[in-house]
Amino acid sequence: MNKSISSLLLLSISIFFIACQKEASWQQTVDQLHLEWELVSNFTEEEGQFDARFLIENNGDQALEDEGWALFFNMSPRMIVSSSEADITHINGDWYQLTPREGFYLGSGEQLEVAYTGIEGVIKETDAPMGLYFVFYGEDEEELATIPVSNWEVRPFERKEQLLRGTADEESPYSPSSQFAANEKVELVEASDLLPIIPSPYFLEKGEGVFEINSGMTITYQEGLENEATYLNEKLQNLSGINLVIEAGEGEEADILLSIADIQVDGKQKEAYQLEVGADGVVITGGDAAGVFYGVQSLLALLGPEIYLVKELPLEVPFVRIDDAPRFGFRSLHMDVARNFQTKETIKKALDMMAHYKLNHFLFYTTEDEGWRLEIPGLPELTEVGGQRQHVKGVDEAALHPGYGSGPKAYAAGGHGSGFYTRQEFINLLEYARDRHITIIPELNFPGHARAAIKSMEARYLKFMEAGDEAAAEEYRLIDPEDQSEYLSAQAYKDNVVSVARESTYRFYEKVVDELDLMYREAGLELEKMHAGGDEVPEGSWTQSPMADSLLKELPDIKDPKNLQAYFFRELMKRLEKRDLEVHVWEEMALIKDETGNYRPNPEFVGRKVIPYIWNNLFDYPDMGYQLANQGYEVVLCNVSNFYFDLAYSNDPTEPGLYWAGFVDTKNAWTFAPYDWFKTTYTTNMGRKLDRKVEFKEMVRINPDARGNILGLEAQLWGETVKGGEMAEYYIFPKLLGFAESAWAKEREWEREDDLELMDRAIEKGWNRFSNTIAQREYPKLARWNGGYVYRIAPPGVKVENDTLQANVNFPGLELRYTTDGSEPGAASRKYEMPIPLEGVVKIRAFDKTGTGSRTVTVNPSKGAASSDNLQPR
Repeated sequence: MNKSISSLLLLSISIFFIACQKEASWQQTVDQLHLEWELVSNFTEEEGQFDARFLIENNGDQALEDEGWALFFNMSPRMIVSSSEADITHINGDWYQLTPREGFYLGSGEQLEVAYTGIEGVIKETDAPMGLYFVFYGEDEEELATIPVSNWEVRPFERKEQLLRGTADEESPYSPSSQFAANEKVELVEASDLLPIIPSPYFLEKGEGVFEINSGMTITYQEGLENEATYLNEKLQNLSGINLVIEAGEGEEADILLSIADIQVDGKQKEAYQLEVGADGVVITGGDAAGVFYGVQSLLALLGPEIYLVKELPLEVPFVRIDDAPRFGFRSLHMDVARNFQTKETIKKALDMMAHYKLNHFLFYTTEDEGWRLEIPGLPELTEVGGQRQHVKGVDEAALHPGYGSGPKAYAAGGHGSGFYTRQEFINLLEYARDRHITIIPELNFPGHARAAIKSMEARYLKFMEAGDEAAAEEYRLIDPEDQSEYLSAQAYKDNVVSVARESTYRFYEKVVDELDLMYREAGLELEKMHAGGDEVPEGSWTQSPMADSLLKELPDIKDPKNLQAYFFRELMKRLEKRDLEVHVWEEMALIKDETGNYRPNPEFVGRKVIPYIWNNLFDYPDMGYQLANQGYEVVLCNVSNFYFDLAYSNDPTEPGLYWAGFVDTKNAWTFAPYDWFKTTYTTNMGRKLDRKVEFKEMVRINPDARGNILGLEAQLWGETVKGGEMAEYYIFPKLLGFAESAWAKEREWEREDDLELMDRAIEKGWNRFSNTIAQREYPKLARWNGGYVYRIAPPGVKVENDTLQANVNFPGLELRYTTDGSEPGAASRKYEMPIPLEGVVKIRAFDKTGTGSRTVTVNPSKGAASSDNLQPR
């Protein structure tokens, strides 16, 4: 071997060996550090800020000094005002960096505090820093090692200054005693008073007697209903082990007959059905196949909780006559899988339970700033780059940085930042939804919320430029490379808006839509509806873009960069209309600023198959949805204070979720008056009770002749705080049940009541029955259907008076079980039936009939049993 080559090889091996030794040393350094984070207070000198601190303890022999390292982490986006001992810098989105200042020194056995102040109160453990990792640098700032933090914890939130968002927060601090007071409004009802089906049918008449379903009986179906017959048979078999025979025919001898006829319920034929159960069997007649399918779902619901608890044959179905049709033709669930990825199995489970509760649309949110989740032929970078997150050297890299705690490594075990659906997986999901009469609406949100697409196409640009093919490089590029605009999006991104002045931006959009269309055709469907997003384009976009400036000179009528969003949508619509697509958008896309600077409906897109989704019923323009409907737009209502499932159930700090618009539980989703939502908007996002008569007096109401422009309702599950399928189910259930009632069931009498006090009393009465039904009939179903769902059972309410403990539940029919020996309560522990003397530590939980339990509430009298404020939820 040549001596010079041999020497170079030995040098390379030596450098590699030394680097490995150093990395092992750095790994040991990180492993011997213990980090904690504490929210100090939301009650700061300046309103609307918070104080927090990192506590770093060095349990090793190696000191951590003032150079050569940085700590990266994700945190619910909040701007940093000041810090001590180290600099905490917002990089982009929810990505932050902590770097030591000169003189920083953490020796062996020492602890050091890094205090800082940020903007907006923090009240949730899910707001805390996450996904921490160290990067170690060489003398020339080259990155030498990236090491995740393993010893890390968040200190519990217990004090008032941690439980409220500051002096402006008018919610009561969370405590078991506050839950006890809220739970006192409900009481147990008899089983005969429960709702037999959720969502409630239009008409239901009970008979006397039951029809028994045994193995060997027949399901006979009219031509075209094989899918519905097969679904019913498979569900009965999976739930009970029963085995029926399915056959085509007219059903003269059928035990269960499925057919289509010219029927109408409440003036509707589409999705309408009639269900009759009598001594001769079961007859389901639909106005169409979807109607038959929903009749099948009602039949399954009538079997009651016994099928899930006992599984004894025969199955008993009560005699009943039902005439049913949906209140709204559009009933949808939105699921964001871009912020945190969800597997196709999770999506299928969600689709199947959606179908049971008679939802018929699924807005599949597969593209966002933080991820692109769908394979697009011809654009492999979308999933190779946009489908994964990992540490990058800086925001200019053609890759996605960590988000929502995804950590420095793509596809790391337990992570949810990386992942995508192959083309065939997406087609399979389309087929699965089709068989359940659910339309999947794909989404491509432009011009904002586009960072994953932008970074993917930059990677493509660099690849082709390196190959010397400039035409291919520019073909789908999405940015103006000379754009120096400065902005900050709602999620704190500085680079998530596409150039609306590039033809390649529109070419990219058309390419994605055309590939989607091919997938739908392969699934035996047509792509008829597309969601184009259009929300939250940050102020300052395009203001320093040479390309945008040239466009403004060519089209002086646009006048201002702020109006380029309307220009973009106008240009996009030309292309989507050629494809005969119904274009769904967030409400912002249908608005325009008038000469006074106020927003108003933009009449340009009325009658052009543009469907705005109305989320805002709390903030600047809470009546804009009605304004748009009155203008002639068909709209979908997804009101934030009722239907945003990612908002936390409560302000319990251990309850995951967001709260920028307040808190949303199952009752909020159930309590909704679509034709006057001001009547059911009770508080501001900060918990201030609204005087509904006064504060909404001047709001625009929907015109009677515009009511038909409300197509329906949608529930939203944004994914920032949702990690994995179990967590997604926890957020969805049981909120989805309240939503389904609002979307399907006929107008409830209380909705027409103008006297708000009478209306509220009627709501409490109706809710009492509904909440009983969830606990006693629906929870057992959720525990067993499709192998079981994860659903939330609220922790019990607890009150201590005169050394006596009282407890209750939010959904009557749940059982309370407790222990006094320090052990965790189980479904077989002592049952709480009356107030108990408080002589020591008591642990208490709520359980449903399947033994599924809530979190434990621990009552410790040594902390002051006479004061319920000292009860500590765990």
